[in-house]
Amino acid sequence: MAIRNIITKGDPILKKKSRPVEKFDDRLVQLLEDMAETMYKNEGCGLAAVQIGVLRRVVLVDVGEGLIELINPEIISQEGEQNEAEGCLSFPDEYGVTSRPAVVKVKAQNRDGQWCVYKGEELKARCFCHEIDHLDGVVFKDRLKEDSDKIADLEV
Repeated sequence: MAIRNIITKGDPILKKKSRPVEKFDDRLVQLLEDMAETMYKNEGCGLAAVQIGVLRRVVLVDVGEGLIELINPEIISQEGEQNEAEGCLSFPDEYGVTSRPAVVKVKAQNRDGQWCVYKGEELKARCFCHEIDHLDGVVFKDRLKEDSDKIADLEV
């Protein structure tokens, strides 16, 4: 495993759309392991492959319930609304309030290529949406509520 550099604001790769994963092989496993080590080292609760410079549809989420690997994820249902502060490893020390669904269901493949469905509520729902947005070149700052001011010294 290796800790990768996180791409930060201003890098045009963050606005690019990621390509689907087609090969479920040792390179994918290495990517997943590197992403996990990088996310935990940087104290994040989610990481998309594009944030380490890899344009593949791969996302990790861990909100304290264990690591979830999402490959080729898509949101299949959503309900409710939550307006909460968000931050991002690619935008250090920047936070703002976004509007996200309160509950989402996500269909994704695991590292073996098998399809699974995951349900996320509150923080997990927010993380799923935030990271999947990255795969489409959308960053949380694109989703800030109009009345959202920068929130300083906030623990997210």
